Amino acid sequence: MATSTSGTSKRTLYRLTGVAPTVDAMFDVLDPARLEAGDAELHFPEDWLGVPALLVTGSFEQSVASWCGEINRTTGCEVSRPVNRSAGLLMLVVDGEVYAIGYDQGFRLVPDRVKDRRFGLSFVIRRVDPAQIRDMVSHRPGGGRTDITLVPGGAPVWSLGVQEHAQIVRRLGGRLDGIQLTIAQDDRTKISSVEGGTGLRMRLGIDAADLVADIRAITRVLRDEVPAPELEFVEHIVPVKDADLVTRLEQRLDDMLGEVPDGRIGVAVPSDHWDDYGAAQAFATKVHSPEARLTEDFSLEYVLSRARVQRAGARFAALRDGTVTLYAHTRAEKHDVLWTSSVLRWIEAEVALGARRFFLLDGEWYEIGVAYLEAIRSQVERLIPGTHSVDLPAWALGDAERDYNKSVPDLRPGYVCFDRDNVRTALHRGNGVEICDLLSPDNVLIMVKRAKGSDALSHLFGQSVVSVQTLVHAPDAADGFRRKVAAARPGRPLPDGFRPSKVVFAILLKSGTDLTADTLFPFSQVTLVQTAKMLEAWGVAVEVVGIQATAIAASRAGIRHLAA
Repeated sequence: MATSTSGTSKRTLYRLTGVAPTVDAMFDVLDPARLEAGDAELHFPEDWLGVPALLVTGSFEQSVASWCGEINRTTGCEVSRPVNRSAGLLMLVVDGEVYAIGYDQGFRLVPDRVKDRRFGLSFVIRRVDPAQIRDMVSHRPGGGRTDITLVPGGAPVWSLGVQEHAQIVRRLGGRLDGIQLTIAQDDRTKISSVEGGTGLRMRLGIDAADLVADIRAITRVLRDEVPAPELEFVEHIVPVKDADLVTRLEQRLDDMLGEVPDGRIGVAVPSDHWDDYGAAQAFATKVHSPEARLTEDFSLEYVLSRARVQRAGARFAALRDGTVTLYAHTRAEKHDVLWTSSVLRWIEAEVALGARRFFLLDGEWYEIGVAYLEAIRSQVERLIPGTHSVDLPAWALGDAERDYNKSVPDLRPGYVCFDRDNVRTALHRGNGVEICDLLSPDNVLIMVKRAKGSDALSHLFGQSVVSVQTLVHAPDAADGFRRKVAAARPGRPLPDGFRPSKVVFAILLKSGTDLTADTLFPFSQVTLVQTAKMLEAWGVAVEVVGIQATAIAASRAGIRHLAA
């Protein structure tokens, strides 16, 4: 028998909810029909593992593969080949929680209803490196749209263009960031990746003690750590837990199901079964009917037509109790079954209760609007760091903005002032484009503004977008700016092919009020986040710094500085 020479193996770990931490309870959640179909054998390895455990092994067999009949018709050759897919499912209890790991087809034995659907995602946002995101799957409610982003080399999360308040992240993967797991002891694979959605896919220890230790380490992360600041937006949109509110939403959806379709009810593929959806060649749907309707794809039209003929108050239940079965072959026989689920998991619906907006997705309700302010504030806090990357002097309250900008190079050697020193291009032939107010020694574009209201900051944020677009897409502008820098900073020109990598908004609020997420004007917060999203999607980092106020005029301070 072949054995692994590595200490770890990439597996998907599930956490189960509503299952008592006993072997009997673990067995009771399994589907007897699936166990019979797989000719299952039961094993009880708790002495070896040191924790309550149940191992189910079996195989799903077909005497003749589904393609044999087709190849016979195509070629005239008689072919008969069997199919035998093994299945293993390990269920174990660690510190009172029940977990499951599937081997080969064993994952199909884990009932969806007991899976913690946010387990893997909750771990990943706490332990993946936000600068090394490799894949992300998100859903935009209201249109049945799922976005799948793959970046094998890894990319910062801010570069992926996520709309935090309007997208539900369903899976996230990236580089594992500093956790003591068995993988760290494997010299050949010290750098590991992790993917999290419903399940958590990563390299786990193979030996019993290592596997249990890894699960405990994962549990500690979920219990003791908070999400990375760059990823905490994922938890801003969470399922509604208020039972009374859920009941009201279900009643409203029940009413909608009795109405003529108007686009508020759509299709969304269940988040943890995209592979099955892609492999399926037939869909059998039953909604309060003795016979299933067989179609080539999931039929929303059929589901809604069946729901409309149910009596009021029973329509939602008809979808919840209805089933969708996916088959690997169009003949849709028992041994072709890939997966069976509730019809409700395939439905996306938008429901309004007064001014509040809710979405049903994957069988759970979400309130989108309430997440908007949380997402905005979270992003503003991220953009205003406690430690600044630029060193700017205080601003004398009596100085005009131009005077302040002109004084900075005297007070901070290495900085260059380009306030009103515009670059003319073929597009901007008149006054040209102001690339920045200040350029830092490490070539950061600094936009400076004294703001008494949101209008001034809207102009500032807009200027940054025009500036970056101009430098990136207008070669004559880039050449003109390089010449200006070379003239103003002899011996330290911009590098060839210069593209801005960072923009800093340096702001003096009102009469010197400290700049925080609480003091920045509400409308400006929204505009700032939108601007940052745009710039970050282009690969340009964004930072906001508050300029300290002083009663001493900058020009006089500069004279004293030079004299010293």
